[in-house]
Amino acid sequence: MNAEPLMPSQLAELCALSTCVVASAIETLDVRLRNRGFTDSRLHCMFPDLPVAVGYAATARMRSSDPPMEGHSYYDCNTWWDSLLKIPAPRIVVIEDADSTPGLGAFIGAVHANILLALDCVAVVTNGAVRDLPDVRQSRLQVFAGNVSVSHAYAHVFDFGGTVEIAGLTVHPGDLIQGDLHGVQTIPHEIAALVPEKAQEIIEARKELIAFCRSNDFSIAKLRQRVKELES
Repeated sequence: MNAEPLMPSQLAELCALSTCVVASAIETLDVRLRNRGFTDSRLHCMFPDLPVAVGYAATARMRSSDPPMEGHSYYDCNTWWDSLLKIPAPRIVVIEDADSTPGLGAFIGAVHANILLALDCVAVVTNGAVRDLPDVRQSRLQVFAGNVSVSHAYAHVFDFGGTVEIAGLTVHPGDLIQGDLHGVQTIPHEIAALVPEKAQEIIEARKELIAFCRSNDFSIAKLRQRVKELES
């Protein structure tokens, strides 16, 4: 991680914003292409009612279709936990399922959810499977996944601390991540502190436009002018 972590107050500001308005704010700052930086429809929010999750990416890769090369304990992840703790809190665990068909077995279930919460993680993002949904929901760890599975099969972490790809989103260790019911996106470090102010400007502009659409003053001609001003 190259950039200094945000202040807790700055993280709280991002937690108060939806991913949609943050995405719009990032677009106005013109730091990346508009079709990059967020997950596609292969990823699903498991608990849409939970609050926005914001944290720093702790990455890993896992498999579940075949046994690990050595060892056999599903719960023994000592070396990975050490790597995870090098990432600033709050942490979002990002696990790429590297099987040819991801999601056979679930690495994240009730036990691992509570282990990760104890390690100051606020969410998990994986293109693979999760299980024990009622128990994980009760823990309030937010989860984004490709699917659900009844079994962990041979689920095991075989690599960690590198770049991963989840549903079209490339994630590097330490990336700032935001997720909610709409999906997951990275927030570039160089503009992260600017995003809340830009987002508030967008929120106010949207409110004004919506109020106009509901008013007796509405007309197509005025709508065209307001949209033109909003886009400029």
